[in-house]
Amino acid sequence: MSNILETMLDIVQDTLIDAVKLIPFLFIAYLLMEYLEHKTGDKTKEIVKKSGKLGPLFGGILGIFPQCGFSATASNLYAGRIISMGTLIAVFLSTSDEMLPILISKATPIEIILQILAIKLVIGVIAGFIVDAVIKVVRKKGKNEIEENAMEHICEEEHCDCEHGIFRSAVKHTLHILLFITVITFIVNILIAIIGEENISNIVLNIPVVGILISALVGLIPNCAGSVILTELYLSNLISMGSMIAGLLVGSGIGILILFRVNKHLKENLTITGILYFIGVISGIIIDLIL
Repeated sequence: MSNILETMLDIVQDTLIDAVKLIPFLFIAYLLMEYLEHKTGDKTKEIVKKSGKLGPLFGGILGIFPQCGFSATASNLYAGRIISMGTLIAVFLSTSDEMLPILISKATPIEIILQILAIKLVIGVIAGFIVDAVIKVVRKKGKNEIEENAMEHICEEEHCDCEHGIFRSAVKHTLHILLFITVITFIVNILIAIIGEENISNIVLNIPVVGILISALVGLIPNCAGSVILTELYLSNLISMGSMIAGLLVGSGIGILILFRVNKHLKENLTITGILYFIGVISGIIIDLIL
């Protein structure tokens, strides 16, 4: 009984710590979105959109920093159509989560760390530009109408009291999303505790292609646990680099979860998830063939 209570306390503690880490990222994202929507004119909005052509490059570079928060920020900015889908994809693919701290703590050779980061960055940036190029062709008609009204829909659905100022509105948005994320993260942490990280690890074996497919699925776990598991398995020589990269590319921390919460276009969210999984699997297979 005492072990169960201790485990639950650990889960609650981990969940709250994860939630607190997200607060500044969520708040800054919403404050920026509110400012752009309510305080800037059409000319400024156009500048933001045009600068988005290089979004995948900047998104990929920012994504490699070791934290879960930037993917959360990117999801909110995408839902408000402040950044493009390609930029979001680049951020998700390059996001490091807990991978980098673990590699450093295990005294992994610097050349291997840089190689992994470079692979994630290059794949993320290239995929981001390709996605934006395809979308520009496929969605040429009717795209602008969705982009112009995206932030307004978010504001209406969250009942953010925008007329009382952008600060209050940003705080309200942050609290709503934080509550949602905390509940989901708590449930995921309980499931991981019940199943056990060792059991999850045993599932992700170094089996050609199959191991990559499963690793990519593990990467979809909506918190930092996926990147921790995959990195530890790779350092223990239980999975190949291709399998690890596949999972780390797909894994975006809490980003995917927030995307499904704030972006009302379900088909679009599923498409983004599918793109991430496809890129992760293909990249993993190619890396194992090359290395």
